[in-house]
Amino acid sequence: DCSLWRSAHKNRINMAFKGEDHLDSLPLPVQRMHLIQVDSVQRWMEDLKLMTDCECMCILQSKPISIEKDEQNEFILSSQYSTCDNLQLLLKRAWIISTELTKIAQKLEKNRWQRVHSMTVRVNCHVRSMINEYNTFTRNSSEEMHQFEKLLIDKCSEFTAFTERCIQTEDEQILKSMKSCINETLTTIAQYFGQLIELVLTHEAQNLLRQIEFSDSVYVTESAISSLFSLTQEGAHLCRIIAKEGGVVVLFKICRQDCFRCLYPQTLRTLASICCVEEGMHQLEKV
Repeated sequence: DCSLWRSAHKNRINMAFKGEDHLDSLPLPVQRMHLIQVDSVQRWMEDLKLMTDCECMCILQSKPISIEKDEQNEFILSSQYSTCDNLQLLLKRAWIISTELTKIAQKLEKNRWQRVHSMTVRVNCHVRSMINEYNTFTRNSSEEMHQFEKLLIDKCSEFTAFTERCIQTEDEQILKSMKSCINETLTTIAQYFGQLIELVLTHEAQNLLRQIEFSDSVYVTESAISSLFSLTQEGAHLCRIIAKEGGVVVLFKICRQDCFRCLYPQTLRTLASICCVEEGMHQLEKV
């Protein structure tokens, strides 16, 4: 049973994820995101789960799995995580995809067509897995996000078809003519991927800020602020997104309400993190 195997495998390597910061290096459109260096063993442990998930998806791609409604929570990976945990899982998957895209470009320069094709298939699987994982826990996705998801999946399929044709021919002239098309497709995939990740992160930041702004519950507000603070620790790019979406204004509103007095320290700590980037400081000056 695939779901039981995945669950057991997840438990075996779960400790590899605890206490680690998540890599938020994304492709060309968002290169500013910080890349945290870890040693090779830690990197391997970190990548192992997602790589194995990818292999499972390849094997079962054409085999629909029917599950009972009351068993659904055991199957959906993200059901046991918080919003922040889900986004951290998304960032892990995004880092792997961006790394694979970089490697494909390197192999393409060396005309290693077999490697290019195998890595393209892997990226295709990772992209589909990332989109499926995100859609299991997101809510109120925008039409723009769905459009980019479709564009990205279609472009990845086209990319795989291109590279498959390349390994089936040995004619140097044909390969040379196709190389420019592959480079162009690779660049387009990187752009679509970066734009989709940007939309996802913005969407989730907006959801948390709405919870903070409109909730009357101390518990709900505290949970949302905690998740927002965790996101600020993922890198400067997320802090910029939160600041751009009005995070500084929303958090100052909390500090003006006596009913949330117990949340002042947590709120101010989150504000301090957001204001470590230029966009946050500009918002602070306005407030």
